This record gives sequence, C-alpha cells and structure tokens, in this order.
Amino acid sequence: MADALVAAVKVAGSGLVAQSERMRVVSENLANAQSTSDVPGGDPYRRKTISFTAELDRATGGSMVRVSAIARDQSDFRIEYEPGHEAADEFGYVKLPNVNMLIEMADMREASRSYEANLQTMKQAREMISMTIDLLRSS
Repeated sequence: MADALVAAVKVAGSGLVAQSERMRVVSENLANAQSTSDVPGGDPYRRKTISFTAELDRATGGSMVRVSAIARDQSDFRIEYEPGHEAADEFGYVKLPNVNMLIEMADMREASRSYEANLQTMKQAREMISMTIDLLRSS
C-alpha cells in the first residue's frame, strides 16, 4: 500500500511542476501582451505555448507528466493603425503581439485548478502515509 501512496505523491509532484511551468509561460504571455517592437515595422513579442507528455516512471509504475516543449505561436500578429507610434511601419501600422488576454486568463485558471488538484492529491496521500505509519506503530 505504501508503494502506491509514494507513487501517488510522485505523480502529483510531477503535475505540480508541470502546472507551475504552465503558469509561468502564461504569466509571461500576459506580461508581454502589449509589447511592441523596438524598431519601426519590426515583430513584437510572440506568444509562447507549452506542450506536455506522459512518461512512465519504472520505479513506481506511475505515469508522470513532463513539459515536452515550449514553442512560439505562429499565428498572425494583430495590426493597428497608429502612425505616431515608435514601432509603426512606413504606412503607420503597428504590429501587436498575438496574445489574446481571454485565452490566457482561461489557461491560467485551468492551470491553477490543475495545480490545486495535484496539491490536494499530494496532501491526501501524505495523510494516508502518516496514518499507515501510526497504525504500524500502535500494533
């Protein structure tokens, strides 16, 4: 039984690390949602995306989640007409990041909930391990 609980703690721990990294990427996207280029007509900040993969942990038999890649979203930039802007091209258009605040906030909320679920799993597994140790001591 203790091995299954240790496996649960390790699986939840891998989920905590993965969701923490996801929140970091989303936070970076949100922080740069209005960042423009330093040069006229240049490309602004490009949204980052994160991908996960499942890996079998042979020691516990659990399926751990790992970050497989952090990539750049290749979707088009938003373009606005602002001729006075320092990043405007020769026609007065400014390229803005391809970051959608609504999508980022939804992604942050989902990552936060997943983090909390993994944390709760870890807490319950630790509590069950502690109870098992107490039972073994009393017998």
